[in-house]
Amino acid sequence: MALNYVWIAFFLIGFVVGIIKAFVFGQTGLLSDMLTALFDAAKNGFEISIGLAGVMSLWLGIMKIGERAGVLRVFAKLVSPLFRTLFKGIPKENPAYGSVIMNLSATMLGLDNAATPLGLKAMNELQELNPVKDTATDAQVMFLVLNTAGLTLIPTSVIAMRQTIALEQHVQNFNAADIFLPTLIATFIAFLSGMIIVAISQRINLFRLPVILFVCGFLGVIALLHYTLSQMPADKMNQTIGAIGAGVILSIVILFITAGLVRRQNVYDNFIEGAKEGFNVAVRIIPYLVAMLAAIAIFRSSGCMDFLVNGIGKVVAMCGLRTDFVPDLPIAMMKPLSGSGARGLMVDVMRHYGVSSFQGKLAAIIQGSTETTFYVIAVYFGSVQIKNTRNALACGLIADLIGLVAAIITGYIFFAP
Repeated sequence: MALNYVWIAFFLIGFVVGIIKAFVFGQTGLLSDMLTALFDAAKNGFEISIGLAGVMSLWLGIMKIGERAGVLRVFAKLVSPLFRTLFKGIPKENPAYGSVIMNLSATMLGLDNAATPLGLKAMNELQELNPVKDTATDAQVMFLVLNTAGLTLIPTSVIAMRQTIALEQHVQNFNAADIFLPTLIATFIAFLSGMIIVAISQRINLFRLPVILFVCGFLGVIALLHYTLSQMPADKMNQTIGAIGAGVILSIVILFITAGLVRRQNVYDNFIEGAKEGFNVAVRIIPYLVAMLAAIAIFRSSGCMDFLVNGIGKVVAMCGLRTDFVPDLPIAMMKPLSGSGARGLMVDVMRHYGVSSFQGKLAAIIQGSTETTFYVIAVYFGSVQIKNTRNALACGLIADLIGLVAAIITGYIFFAP
């Protein structure tokens, strides 16, 4: 419902401002420009979605190979000691553990199609253990917050969309995976923040071996990468970041195919099955992307977006901070409400500033490292008819805010103009 009001507001505010500028201030050509921008946005939304179909088909095809080969199950076993520490009130052998671990593992690997049904299954199994059916348990709150602050190892859809826009803008030697490492760092910070916030409220002892190994191991890898990269010139550092992202993704592709071969799976048929899902995902995006880009086009072409961004920029400048990141803030404001709305704003920033610009890269990092908190809470808690969500929303939004700050800081560290 919130997105409905935001969408209507973009149109109405843009139209009213356009009328005033045209008939009060004499900018008579503005309304024609707004109409042109509206139809161009619809065309661009369709073209971006169709361009996205090939990349999404490729990636979901590869993911289906890994899923059928049991790689997801192996990954779930590796992280299971951590999650058993974090979730209170679940018996050790209860099947809810399996669903929770599989859901969070799928989220980490960018398997959104698999993550949602697994998440709903996990929530229903957690609800069976709930003594007060209309009030969320500690385990359900932790599960929701870790979902909304989800650690993402591979920001699949963001990388795919960046590649599509780069082709459209004829950007040479473009590496869509260069945001891999900054996004990973930002999502880790958001995930860790959500985990700590909920653990404090639930009095969970985080000073236990699985948690310590997870945090120290991740921080060790990040520290090593940062030390290595900091010794390089800026241009070489950016190239190395892109190479690391591309290398990790290519390694996962080969791992999944090899696992399918070892398990004697029909790898090709599994790929085709997943690729069909990828095409369907891209097609389903079309109406959402067209709707949001059309509303943003009216809002931007009327001058309202520039007014909003410049206003925020002046406040930020008064605080003595740099203002390069300000054009990306509307994405952060929209993301907790709507993933499709934030996606539309991300595309708008990439098209307006350039997909390889600092603003374009930061938009991708923010989109890849924040979550649709209100949507996730509404769907997951709604599926089991929980009315009292306790502190799940507050913890999720705090983790989102910390993730946003982390995304901006990492954006400056890796891609500062």
